[in-house]
Formats: sequence, C-alpha cells, structure tokens
Amino acid sequence: MVFSPDVLVKKYVYPLFFATDLDQLMHRMSWGVVIYGVLCLFLKKAPYGRYSELKYGFGLPVNLAWMIQESPSFYVPLCFVVYGTKDTFRSLTNQLFLWMFIIHYFQRSCIFGILMRGSKPTPFVPFLFAFLTSVYNGILHGQYFTNYYQYNDGTWLMLPNFWIGFAMFLYGMKINIKGDLDLRKLRKEGETCYKIPTGSWFDRISCSNFFGEIIEMWGYALASLAPPAIAHAFFTTMFLSKRALEHHDWYLKKFEDYPKDRKAIFPYVL
Repeated sequence: MVFSPDVLVKKYVYPLFFATDLDQLMHRMSWGVVIYGVLCLFLKKAPYGRYSELKYGFGLPVNLAWMIQESPSFYVPLCFVVYGTKDTFRSLTNQLFLWMFIIHYFQRSCIFGILMRGSKPTPFVPFLFAFLTSVYNGILHGQYFTNYYQYNDGTWLMLPNFWIGFAMFLYGMKINIKGDLDLRKLRKEGETCYKIPTGSWFDRISCSNFFGEIIEMWGYALASLAPPAIAHAFFTTMFLSKRALEHHDWYLKKFEDYPKDRKAIFPYVL
C-alpha cells in the first residue's frame, strides 16, 4: 500500500470540519486559526519556560519537547511534497511559498530547539496542545500550496507585494534569529538566572525575537496573500503579543533598573 497524505486528510480531517471538498476545508481551517488567535488573548499564561508549572502534567526535557512540538509544521508539509498528488505544486511560486513556511519551522524546531538553553521541563499538556497545533498548521499550509491554489508565475512574481513581502520575511527571520542569539548569550550553560537583554531591537522592546517572527509571518502573508498565511500571521501576532506583554511585565517586576521607556513588542506602540 502506497502512503498518501491526501487520502489520510480526506478520511480523517474532512470529517472534523464537516467539509465535503478541499475548498471548504481550507476556508474552515483558516477561520479556525483566526478564532484560535482571538482565544489566545483570553487564555491563561502559557506554562512553559520561566512560567513552567508541572501541575499541568509530567515534564519533558525542554529541548526535546520544543523540537517535537514544533516539528510537524515542517515535516507534515514535506510529506505532501514528497508523497502527495501535488496538483498545484508545479508552480514555482507555490513551491517558494511552501518552502518559506517549511524553512521557518525547520529553523524554529530543529536549529532553535538544539541551541535553546533552559532548565525547566515542559509540562505535558501544553506540549500536547502545541504539537496538535503544529500538525494543524502543517496540514493547512501543505494542502493549500500543493493541492488547492496554483499561482501564475508570470504574474505573481512581478507583483510588488511579492517582493515587499519576501523582503519582510527575510528581514523578520534575521531579527528573530538575532534576538534568540542575544538571549542565549545572556545565559551560560547551566545558568538559571535571568539578565536584562540589550542591544539591537532589545534597546526598544523587551521581545525582539517575537517581533522578528511577527514581521516574518506578515511578510509571508503579504507575499502570498493566501488565506492560511494571513490567518497564521494574525494568530502569530495575537499569541506572541500576549506572550511579550507577559515577559515585559515579568521584567519590570524582576528588575528595578529595567528601562521604563521600552515597549513590550512593537517599538513606541505596545
């Protein structure tokens, strides 16, 4: 029997969204991401990292948990590329957009996961929800670009929104990676204490790494104008903005000399 991710989606994912075709599935899953983004504003503080609490379940090693929970966002779309029917993936533009998504999450899960430093274990329940969210995103973006919508290369690659969005994506990734690197430099291996981050965007905001990821995802959304990408950028903004406000409040309470003119995530705004 030949493995087919498209058959599995029709058999197991369509019924979850009461979808009878791919068009319904893509729209309903995209709206699901938007709704999830709004709900994030009302959820309790995510219990991982400095907020980790094992009352949410037994703990997993932080590096392993991060790599596993984030990885479906790159290997699920990759399964559609390798084993799927790929009805629309003949377009260079489709390939580029999906690879943007895959590369981002490969970096976030594997590279960042290996390099991240942290001593507190990740509770199982938040880990499970993060894993399922990644599977959801992998299916949505993988199906959209390999089977649902085909871009016209001759037209789309000439549009200004494509080039502006692509530049935003690369610049956002640079800020994100640099922000993570700056935070790692503050903590030597085995250290549990926290220090005030400085330099680059950290002189203006508390969460430079989150800011970069938001720019990156809105660049992806602007370049493709794909509903899943726009929904994902919205979710990323809601989730990371809430997380940044929590971090910012934590910094202000922990450090008496924390710069009072810094914002949480958007320079001069929030």
